[in-house]
Amino acid sequence: MKLSVVILNYNVRYFLELCLKSVEAAIEDIEAEIIVVDNDSSDDSCTMVKELFPNVILIENKNNYGFSKGNNIGVAKAKGEYICILNPDTVVAEDTFSRILNFTKTEDNLGIVGCQLIDGSGHFLPESKRNVPKPKVALKKLLGNSNGYYANHFETNSIGEVDILVGAFMLVKKKVYDIVGGFDEDYFMYGEDIDLSYKILKAGYQNFYFGQTTVIHFKGESTLKDANYAKRFYGAMQIFYKKHFKQNIVFNAIVWLSIKLARGLSSVPKTAKKNYLKTIVFSDRADETLKHILPQPIELLKEIEADLDPNTLVLYDFNLLKAKVVITDMKKKSQQDTIGFRLLPKNSNFILGSDSAVDRGEVIHF
Repeated sequence: MKLSVVILNYNVRYFLELCLKSVEAAIEDIEAEIIVVDNDSSDDSCTMVKELFPNVILIENKNNYGFSKGNNIGVAKAKGEYICILNPDTVVAEDTFSRILNFTKTEDNLGIVGCQLIDGSGHFLPESKRNVPKPKVALKKLLGNSNGYYANHFETNSIGEVDILVGAFMLVKKKVYDIVGGFDEDYFMYGEDIDLSYKILKAGYQNFYFGQTTVIHFKGESTLKDANYAKRFYGAMQIFYKKHFKQNIVFNAIVWLSIKLARGLSSVPKTAKKNYLKTIVFSDRADETLKHILPQPIELLKEIEADLDPNTLVLYDFNLLKAKVVITDMKKKSQQDTIGFRLLPKNSNFILGSDSAVDRGEVIHF
């Protein structure tokens, strides 16, 4: 088997459904399997997977084991030569896996391959490619200066060697994953992708950013920015530095202080809610029920190449459109900051989307 796609889920049932539909389309011509590991979700994620995706291998954990252990459980069951660690709040293009797998043939000594990630508003997520967060760089990042933290030495649409990739999308040979011991289970959530990337670098492999395919990551679904997030993030960084930069006592003390300060946070300010004055629906069907749940007036269009007025909400119907077309259009239209996007999954009765990489996404049933 060529590829195993491992998706760790926790209480994001509707985003998971959209993700699985996009993955099924993307592995249509690949010898591949999909493994969903559920970390004891309280919603009906597992029931949905059993009913709608009978070919998916479902592992139902009875506890929330966190990101590292949950993914390691899934990888242990994987039969593919390559594994892809994929977040459940993502949408992959139809050619994402085939293009990256073709790229792997061109490189020897390959470690992790990541790709270009955009959020629900169509904007590039800079954590798609990062440098090793050495103490000086990480300290600047903690203080609000990200210079040196992100890998900005090549363009977002290009291909290049990079140190650190993000856990929302990581494709790697299972043999390499096993050699370095997979995700370090000392991390519960956050930091484990930095650690794995760095371990693979230290083992002599080369990590690559493949910017010629793009994946949507509704980041707010898996990375809520609140006090709990801050404590876990700084705690994860403390683990990372103890493991890899033990000699830097001063920085360990600063990270410890950051954890203490994080306890005083109530939340990170949320972005202002967008005010939409109309809706454009890219679809070939006129559904009367949409009129009651979307901003009026509503205009139905079949052609995706359309100039939009400010403060317009765009609804993409996956019954008509391919994910790759939607992703390309989102990136183009996101240059207008007042444009928002929602997705209607194929054969579904709900719409979802997000206006920010910080806030929870929106799910609308009809």
